[in-house]
Amino acid sequence: MKENRSKEIRLIGAPTDIGASRRGASMGPEALRVANLQQALQQHGLAVTDGGDVSGPPNPQQGPVQGFRHLEQVVAWNRAVHEAVHGALHRGQIPVLLGGDHALAIGSIAAVAQHCREQGKKLLVLWLDAHADANTSDSTPTGNIHGMPVACLLGNGPDALTHIGGVIPVLQPDAIRQVGIRSVDRDEKRHLHELGLRVYDMRHIDEHGMRVAMEQALSGIDAGTHLHVSFDIDFLDPAVAPGVGTAVPGGPTYRETQLCMEMIADTGRLASLDVMELNPACDVRNQTAELVVELVESLFGKSTLIR
Repeated sequence: MKENRSKEIRLIGAPTDIGASRRGASMGPEALRVANLQQALQQHGLAVTDGGDVSGPPNPQQGPVQGFRHLEQVVAWNRAVHEAVHGALHRGQIPVLLGGDHALAIGSIAAVAQHCREQGKKLLVLWLDAHADANTSDSTPTGNIHGMPVACLLGNGPDALTHIGGVIPVLQPDAIRQVGIRSVDRDEKRHLHELGLRVYDMRHIDEHGMRVAMEQALSGIDAGTHLHVSFDIDFLDPAVAPGVGTAVPGGPTYRETQLCMEMIADTGRLASLDVMELNPACDVRNQTAELVVELVESLFGKSTLIR
């Protein structure tokens, strides 16, 4: 992390669960503040500013319309996130988006992609998640847009979301690598196959180990790479991180996840981060938020020994 240790980290809260079915992710940013995220990072000599929360419309709790729940409201939140994340990058800061549900990654990653085009950087997105999030309005069983951000970023979604950032698609399939996947809807599997996404699912991790999977996922990173990590907390096994709305058994252990984070830090290229889907309503005494703070510390270079 030598290149980025001198940069200021900017925390940006996005307190909404507009793209999810279960309420509660809107409380995620405040739970991370209660768990002392800013102070934990500052202990490592990092400059950290809390930029407060972006704002958007309330959750109307309505059903899907033409395959999408709350499309208008999701668009509004993503535009606000796009503006905040792009502004931080423009100022030379490292934006850390505190979610909120994972639909917000559309605006966040669109902003990062726009910044990379402006700076001539190569973008690599590491998507740490139990879910592939590549549904469309045709394949979604729920209409929840937090199950669609990858599809939208790859140009398959409503115009109001795919056009955020001005270039369609935001990403090419070779710019995103998914790790920890273990829950994919039936038709979504076909989308993943057709897109040719690089997916290091839990079977791959079981067979080869987290170290090999991460070496493969991080391959090709060089001095011209902007590494963006989109970290859905349900990536972790719910036995160690219960505070999520869509828990899926069989995820990475605490130690496997720490290794994952430390290997990302070792690249020195982490330049933006989403921390998504923390749901305090499902947590036990804020233990998941406290664990997430530890993991974010590791992402920014905390290690057991000087290496």
